[in-house]
Amino acid sequence: MFKRLFNIIVSLLGLLILLPLFMLISVAILLETNGSIFYRQWRVGKDNQDFQMFKFRSMIVDSDKKGLLTVGAKDSRITKVGSFIRRYKLDELPQLFNVLKGDMNLVGPRPEVRKYVDLYTEQQKEVLSVRPGITDYASIEYANENELLAHSNDPERTYIEEIMPHKLELNKKYLKNPSLFHDLKVMAKTIIRI
Repeated sequence: MFKRLFNIIVSLLGLLILLPLFMLISVAILLETNGSIFYRQWRVGKDNQDFQMFKFRSMIVDSDKKGLLTVGAKDSRITKVGSFIRRYKLDELPQLFNVLKGDMNLVGPRPEVRKYVDLYTEQQKEVLSVRPGITDYASIEYANENELLAHSNDPERTYIEEIMPHKLELNKKYLKNPSLFHDLKVMAKTIIRI
């Protein structure tokens, strides 16, 4: 209960403090391309339930029809503004709305798309027992995931067979102690990594 209250207060304060930055990013996106400011994607959350996760749109409209994985900073679907906000993880900030709504926590296993969750083993599905988060150990370790995939001959296979299983192993580290103190530790590590 206290952890949920903490998530609500921090996400609300974050949204209020970051409002000027939200406005700047929104204007930059609108000036560069047509389309929505936000990108919404269905992800899988707690108890295997789907929800819509928000991000600032960093790619051209309908880019996900050409693939779900982003491969390197030179992915032709990424806009100039998108490249900048991705570099500093600013595209993730609208997920504070998801935290406020209750779909996500500030810290927890990153929510995955259904396509990849359907490949989880029963043991790996344990990550679905908690609310997903904006950041986690896997986000810190794989902050340069797009670049790793860019060097692969088969990015989809690399993600499914190498990166995804390792991310899920890192998530187990969090599941052993999903406390508020642990969350603060992960949040501090995330800020340092960015």
